[in-house]
Amino acid sequence: MLFEQLGLIEPILKALKKEGYTIPTPIQQQAIPIVLEGKDILGLAQTGTGKTAAFAMPILQLLYQNNNSRGYRHTRALILTPTRELAMQISESFEAYGRCTGIKHEVIFGGVSQHPQTLALRNGTDILVATPGRLLDLMNQGYVHLDHLEMFVLDEADRMLDMGFIHDVKRVIRHLPKQRQTLLFSATMPPQIAELAGSLLNRLCG
Repeated sequence: MLFEQLGLIEPILKALKKEGYTIPTPIQQQAIPIVLEGKDILGLAQTGTGKTAAFAMPILQLLYQNNNSRGYRHTRALILTPTRELAMQISESFEAYGRCTGIKHEVIFGGVSQHPQTLALRNGTDILVATPGRLLDLMNQGYVHLDHLEMFVLDEADRMLDMGFIHDVKRVIRHLPKQRQTLLFSATMPPQIAELAGSLLNRLCG
């Protein structure tokens, strides 16, 4: 199977050619068409299986196809991930796959000054990649608003649990609109993550 057979649009296929990608990984083959249909996903996937592309490409496509933003860009997709390193990797993926779409993304994480991040958020962004602590900080300070959110990705959910972030994750979830598409990815499925998935996912495939 080739990326052309997954229903991806030309601006994304063009970016993939530049990256030298031709054949999708199993998680990409399975996830991309389902996400493009607007369904929720529970994906069991290890790091290094192409998981980021499996959600980044269809998110970029859906936002591109429904891009009616004039002026200020409201945050329409949120990717929550446990570490700064993962946040930066995901941000780089959106940069690579979205280079021909005009869709804007920003990344925020702790351990550094928040000032450059708040400056970047001032003009709005379509996609926000964030770690839980910094996201909650900037929400509390009024720099991040999620009222217009359409898509939510919880990445590496089991690592969130292992690192003690699960309560922060639940706090963030309480601020999300009820009507949204949710994509949850985890390498394992401990009981707390299974319970969280059950409460988060509505429109599962199947």
